[in-house]
Formats: sequence, C-alpha cells, structure tokens
Amino acid sequence: MLPDPLVFDAAIIALRSVLPLDAPADVLLSRYFRENPLLGQRDRAFIAELVFGVLRHLPSLEAACGKATPRLLAIAWLARIEGNNSRQLAPYMTGPESDLLPAIKAMRLADQPLAVQWDLPEWLASRLIDSYGEAEAGQLARALTQPAPLDLRVNTWLAGRDEVLAQLRAEGFAAEATPWSPVGIRIQGRPAINRHPLFEAGKIEVQDEGSQLLVALLAPRRGEMVVDFCAGAGGKTLAIGAMMQSTGRVYAFDVGEKRLNRLKPRLKRSSLSNVTPQLIAHENDSRIKRLARKIDRVLVDAPCSGLGTLRRNPDLKLRQSPESVAELTHKQAAILESAARLVKPGGRLVYATCSLLPEENERIVEAFLTAHPEFNLQPANAILAQQQIGIDTGDWLRLDPVHHQTDGFFAAALERTSA
Repeated sequence: MLPDPLVFDAAIIALRSVLPLDAPADVLLSRYFRENPLLGQRDRAFIAELVFGVLRHLPSLEAACGKATPRLLAIAWLARIEGNNSRQLAPYMTGPESDLLPAIKAMRLADQPLAVQWDLPEWLASRLIDSYGEAEAGQLARALTQPAPLDLRVNTWLAGRDEVLAQLRAEGFAAEATPWSPVGIRIQGRPAINRHPLFEAGKIEVQDEGSQLLVALLAPRRGEMVVDFCAGAGGKTLAIGAMMQSTGRVYAFDVGEKRLNRLKPRLKRSSLSNVTPQLIAHENDSRIKRLARKIDRVLVDAPCSGLGTLRRNPDLKLRQSPESVAELTHKQAAILESAARLVKPGGRLVYATCSLLPEENERIVEAFLTAHPEFNLQPANAILAQQQIGIDTGDWLRLDPVHHQTDGFFAAALERTSA
C-alpha cells in the first residue's frame, strides 16, 4: 500500500539528501531520520525502501526519465520496479510528471546498453564481463539488485541453533536454517530483530551467511591465539570467539576507533571473555610487531570496494571507481604483508574481501605467494569439508548471491610452512 502524499514528500527530501553520495547512503539516511524524529516506523520503512530501491536501479531509472529529478526518479521506481499504475500514482504527481509517465513506463530495457540493463556503471559492467563472461555477469548483476534476506548468527557460547530456530518459529517468524553455515538462521522480511530478547541477550547477531563461512575457513580452535586484523565493528571477531567457546585469546585490531567502539556493546552482550579490542595506528604498529610469529590464526578481512555487498549497499557501485579500486589494491597488499608477520610456523592466514573483482582477490594472494614461498595455499574446499560444509569452489572460496544466496565474498587460506 502506498503512503500518504506527505510521507512521499518526506521520502523525496530523504532521497535528495542521499543522492550526492558524499558519504555512505545508510549514514546519510540515518542522519535524515535523526533530523526528523516525528516520522513513524512504517513511514521510515517506506522511505528507506524507496531510497535504496532508487539506488539499486539508478542507471535504468535515469535512462527512463531523461533529465531526472529526485521526485521523477521516485515516481519511476514506483512505476517501473514496483508496478504501480497511473491511477495509483496520481496523488504524487504534478502535471509535467503525469505527462512524462507514459514514456517512463514504455522505455524498453532491452534496447539499452548492458550496463543500463544491469543497473551498473559502465566500468563495473565491463570488469564483470571480463571476469565472468557476459552470461554469468548478467546473472550476477541481476542478483545484486535484489534486496538481501536477513541472516543471523547464533552465538553458540550462549545458545544452540535448534533452540533459537524453534523460538523464532513459535513467535511467527519465517525462519529457516541457512543452507551452508552450521550456526546461521535466515529470516524473511524486515523484522526489527535488534529489539528482540534473543538479540538483547546476546544469543543472536546479524551477520550474512557468507561472512560466517569466512570464520569457518579460519577454523579457530579452543585455546589458540587468534587475530582479527581488520576487525571493524567485530562481527567476525565475535564469531571467532564463540567458535573457540570463549577460550584462548582473540585480538580485534582496527585503525578506526569509532568502529571498535561499536564492538564494545556487542562484546558485552555476547558474554565472551576471550576477546580483546585493540586500536592500532597503522598496519605496522608496534603492538603488531610484539606478536610476530606468535599467532595461530590471522584473519585479514581487508578493506575493499564492497562490490559483493550491493544487495545491502547499492550506493557502493555509484561511489567506487577504477581509481578507488586501484588505490585499495595497494592498501590490501600492504595489510596482507603486515598481517603475515604475525603467523607462527604451522599457523593459518586467511585473506578475505567482500569484492567480486580479481584484482582485489586472486591477484593480491598470487602476488603475496610469489614473494613469500614460506606460505602455501590450502584448499578451501578441503577445510570446509572437514567441518561438514559442502561448498566446493576449489582452492579459493568464492561466494555469490546466484550460486550460494550469500553476499559476494572471496577468501584464501594460507599456511606458514617455515619461519
């Protein structure tokens, strides 16, 4: 059901505030909601759906609209993507918009360039074709325009998946076990799970199944010393700590104080006692040097373009560029080089990104292995098979929404064979 025209007008103002994309869209939208506290929950849900819907389909909506204003883009989204007719949209349109609507609806997507058909910038469409071929790139691009489901990770230090699943179903949630992760739950719809008693008790966390599988590839064991090298807000850190049953020591390193501060309340909820957040100045911080050759397992979830997460963050395809990706690859290589110094002989180093581009993934690892013969690539499929996880993408772990219903992820597991 479409909202009151006043709510639609509020959505246009929100879209106008987001579209410069001078910051992440979710940050800009959160700021708009803070500045407009009288908006109800249902109104906010519609506004968020409209803003992110337009961002998902911006190239094709712009092609349909010609000279596109935020209002016209919103109407085009409601008409072309959501399937609303002229009568339903009449309360939202002025005279000129009513005149333009037939042409907006009539624009044939098949007549447009592939990048427009796939709702991608031209450079990214070309990169995906080069990497995957046109047919698979098209499948991938279309999957990335679909909203992602809500994935949860059960904190196995406090609860079991079966009991959490049973409780959620009893409460009416459309919940199911994730197909790959042994600790994941997938929920349909957009429930406010962060207000649920299970969340407040630390028994569940929001985490994409693909992200959970990166921790499975690291495969930390009880009592080990582990480093999450780019911990951010700590989603994978907490998964590592739970997998170790709150034993050993997990260092959560990050250069961003605000990101690490977001870990603290999550850590408190989790009841884990084996996690130590640690702010570092850069990848060569003295705190890192003191741990050289002492760590059993190191996870490098490297800063990346995030292009595998377009289902959740569609603005990234509009904010990244060939130049920004090239800059990231230098940073990724430097971080991997530094993190590798921590790994003791026989230890494991996992390099991961949420990117789909080979230059951020395989090429980074291949260059590292060439320069470091003391590390060997360990087959990802074999490591996961040991944990009864039946994903087989070969030596590298490659995940995507078409084949695995996860975000797009890449990971490689490396073992230090000698000092």
